Amino acid sequence: VEQNFQHRFSVNVWCGLLHNRLIGPFILPGRLNAEFYLHFLQEELPQLLENVPLHLRQNLYFQHDGAPPHFSRAVSAYLNHQFPGHWIGRGGPHPWPPRSPDLSPLDYCIWGWMKDIVYKTKVNSRDELIARIMDSAVQIQGSPEKLRNATKAIHKRAAKCIDNDMASFSNIYYKKVRTVGPT
Repeated sequence: VEQNFQHRFSVNVWCGLLHNRLIGPFILPGRLNAEFYLHFLQEELPQLLENVPLHLRQNLYFQHDGAPPHFSRAVSAYLNHQFPGHWIGRGGPHPWPPRSPDLSPLDYCIWGWMKDIVYKTKVNSRDELIARIMDSAVQIQGSPEKLRNATKAIHKRAAKCIDNDMASFSNIYYKKVRTVGPT
């Protein structure tokens, strides 16, 4: 049995999604800490957002998960200054439910799509992995309608979770799949 999983190398990748635009990717260090994450927010993110029209940048909400590097006082202070009232995450003005990939288009759409492209064939080196990630982002960016559909799906997904007492969308979906079929 041949397996195409690789465990010799990996990379941490940051991407953003704004309407029908993929922002990034940006390759993060292997072990992300609060100091580097703050550097990313202050120095790298503004460059990644340079080509985004001003009206979109002024109205965007920055969202991140509850990873420890995202939760430092310095990071929260910076986000409060840079995105006052417009950031979502642990300790922020708009909390985000932990372990909620069903409500993030990066989790329910983009990462899987990117992995399908990147791992279509075996990856032989870290450099090749990074190159494929960059190439996959170009391919994904070339599908603005699919990106827009991913962002539009948030509203339906959130409503579905609320209607089901905040159960995860995946659990709701799989429960329905299991109950459908011949009796």
